[in-house]
Amino acid sequence: MMQKRKFLGLAIGLGLGFGLAAGGQAADETYIPLISKGFQHQFWQAVKSGAEQAAKDYKVKVSFEGPESETMVDKQIDMLSAALAKKPKAIGFAALDSKAAIPLLKKAQAAKIPVVAFDSGVDSDIPVTTATTDNLAAAGLAADKMAELIGKAGEVAVVVHDQTSRTGIDRRDGFLNRIKSTYPNIKVVSVQYGGGDQLKSTEITKSILQANPNIKGIFGANEGSAIGVLNGAKEMKRKIVIIGYDSGKQQKAAIRDGSMAGAITQNPVGIGYKTVEAAVKALKGEKLPKIIDTGFYWYDKKNIDDPKIAAVLYD
Repeated sequence: MMQKRKFLGLAIGLGLGFGLAAGGQAADETYIPLISKGFQHQFWQAVKSGAEQAAKDYKVKVSFEGPESETMVDKQIDMLSAALAKKPKAIGFAALDSKAAIPLLKKAQAAKIPVVAFDSGVDSDIPVTTATTDNLAAAGLAADKMAELIGKAGEVAVVVHDQTSRTGIDRRDGFLNRIKSTYPNIKVVSVQYGGGDQLKSTEITKSILQANPNIKGIFGANEGSAIGVLNGAKEMKRKIVIIGYDSGKQQKAAIRDGSMAGAITQNPVGIGYKTVEAAVKALKGEKLPKIIDTGFYWYDKKNIDDPKIAAVLYD
């Protein structure tokens, strides 16, 4: 078996050599690893499917991995380090901690490996572009919807996944800034961080509800946070306006049954696709915009089955 594999490897190697000598490009010549924030949420499976579609279309090879949970910054850094050690042509990276990865990204830059940030940018100009949702604007829309649903007055709270990633920071600030600038009669009484973990976010929600008997609504800033808010409110038997972010089976069911008012959906398949496409363009020396805005939508019971919305929702 080993002998066979050796010959196969040799044949492939020779084939590659001939292909290149003839000016052709071998399908597995361009390798682009993608390091995501994790596999904790269905969101990442949708990003992965978009990346794999682009890999097919552009005839490149991609791998897609991430830590088990979105709190494992060190593990993600190890994955990034291991991916760079394979000397890929380009790399896609969704930072859990927008500062912690900078030393490794500097290494990539020195090795002339283009870095495409996706979902969550880094605090650096090393990435050639970032394929992402305009999270500030999207969370601003969530704040507008919350205001509308609570009659533009009262107490609200926010449960966010973290305060280290660009998405966590921008969704928190997008919501808070919009409330502050536009709705003087709404007071944000609490902003808490649950690591995107629904059990932790459930406990956080229960303590927020206990401390604030008059609260009218809570915004959950990603899939795990939103499900935590939903479960916390159910356990406390409190009827509040819940607004989520992302998609997934539970959020969709909660929106259909009215226990969640609605949510912001990103375009995860588009994020994955645009990341790989941008990496290919960077390798060809094409100029890329600093941000590739992949879009977002508000969805609720009324438009959840609209074809345009259904296309960007996932289970």
